[in-house]
Amino acid sequence: MILVAAGSSLPFCTRESNDLVLDAFSALGRAVGQCDISPLYETPAWPDPSDPPFINAVAAVSTTLSPEALLAALHAIEAGFGRKRHEKNAPRTLDLDLLAYHEERRDGADGGLILPHPGIAEREFVLAPLCDLAPDWRHPITGKTAKSMLEALEERSARRISP
Repeated sequence: MILVAAGSSLPFCTRESNDLVLDAFSALGRAVGQCDISPLYETPAWPDPSDPPFINAVAAVSTTLSPEALLAALHAIEAGFGRKRHEKNAPRTLDLDLLAYHEERRDGADGGLILPHPGIAEREFVLAPLCDLAPDWRHPITGKTAKSMLEALEERSARRISP
């Protein structure tokens, strides 16, 4: 399974964050083919909860693109939605992360990709929508399911906002 996470906390061209996430996945679907999308969730901003909340979702995609080509497509979609990479964890119009690419494991050696994404197990904003989409998905390294990782989180504040 190929998994992509999306998040948005700032509007862009009069489009609010929930629309931006859905529009980004629509663009991704046009680029790669099949794109199954989770419900949307609202989560507090981190590390500064006084920043605007994020709208998050996860998609399972089917593609013949390599992980690097898929990541390049994700970055192009982000740029098309006004993404500026100026400060880590700052509010942004769109953030797309390649979470997993089938069972591939990569350690980021030489500045390359890290797969699966290193923060999956600690991020409710990823795990909550992932559990709606694929609760039995297993982390390629730990073997834990999305559902068990979500249940292991001490704090839970994600709020589902779409069916």
